Amino acid sequence: MAFIPNYAPYQPVPFLRGEHIETIIPGLFRKPKDITPEYERIETPDGDFLELDWYRAKSPNLVIISHGLEGDSSRAYMKGMAKIFIDNGIDVISWNYRGCGPELNKKPILYHSGASYDLDTVVKHGIKIGYKSIHLIGFSLGGNITLKYVGEQASSIYHEIKSAIGFSVPVDLAAGCIKISKPGNRLYALRFLRNLKKKAQLKHQQFPDKFPLNGIDKINDLWAFDDVYTGPVHGFKNAQDYYNKSSSISFLENITIPALIVNAKNDPFLPDECYPYEIANKNDNITFETPKHGGHVGFMSFNNNGYYWSEKRALDFVKEALK
Repeated sequence: MAFIPNYAPYQPVPFLRGEHIETIIPGLFRKPKDITPEYERIETPDGDFLELDWYRAKSPNLVIISHGLEGDSSRAYMKGMAKIFIDNGIDVISWNYRGCGPELNKKPILYHSGASYDLDTVVKHGIKIGYKSIHLIGFSLGGNITLKYVGEQASSIYHEIKSAIGFSVPVDLAAGCIKISKPGNRLYALRFLRNLKKKAQLKHQQFPDKFPLNGIDKINDLWAFDDVYTGPVHGFKNAQDYYNKSSSISFLENITIPALIVNAKNDPFLPDECYPYEIANKNDNITFETPKHGGHVGFMSFNNNGYYWSEKRALDFVKEALK
C-alpha cells in the first residue's frame, strides 16, 4: 500500500456531522458555480451510444469522471469534480451511462456496476483525440467500474492511463447491496429502486420481451431487481452471478498504475467487506484511505473557492501521477 506523506485527512464541518447528514446535505443543497459543458454523443462498438459532457482547458491531460447509481453528469459531485480540474487547466469528460443521459439508449440493455466496456469506449475516444495522459475518477458505482476496469486491464492497460481514483466504492457488490437494503438505509434503497423500475418500464416499450413487467410491482428491494432485470439482461445468471463477476474487489490485486481508494468509515452504504485493507496492503500501487467522516460521496467543505475535500484530494493525486 502506498501513501502520500503528510496529506491532510478529511475534517467534517463541525455542525454537520453524522453518516446520513454528511451523505444527504451535499446532494440536496450543493450548487457548484456554474460551468457549462459541451455535449458530445459517441457511438459504442455494439451500435449504441454514450453521451458525454466536455469541459475543455486545451490541455494534453484528460480526466474522465464516472457517476454513481442512478446519477448522471449533471450531479453536483460530478460538476464539483469537473470544476476543480478545469480551474487547474486539465480537460474533463463527465460521461453518462447508457440510459442515464438526456436520451434513452437504443440497445436492449442499460448499465450496470461492472460495465467497464463502456468506460473503455470513452477512454479509447480520449486516446484517439490525442490525449497522452488520462486519469480516471469514479464515485460509488462509478468507482467500482473504474477500479474493475484498471484491474482487469492489469499490465496490458493503455500507457496513456496514468492513475485511477474511487470515492465511496462498494468494491463488494453483494455485501453492499445487503447493507443498503437494511432498515436504516431503506429510504435510499427505495429511491434507487423507484428510479430503476421507471427505466425498466421505459425499456419495456422498446423491448417488451427483454424487459417483461409482469411481477415488477412485487419487486421490493435492489437484490430482487438485479435478480430479475440487471443480471439476466446483461448476460448474468442472476443477481449473485452479476455481483460475483462485477465486483472490483476481485480485480484490485491486479492494478498496475497508481490508484487511490477513499471510503469513509461512516459511509452508511458500505459494509466491512468494502474496506479491502488486506488487498491494498499487498499492492504498492494502491493508496487506500479511510477517513473517519465523509459519509457516502460527501466530504463537504465550506471555503471561499467552493471545492470539497474529495476534489482537492483527487487533484493532488493526479498531480502526483503527472510528475
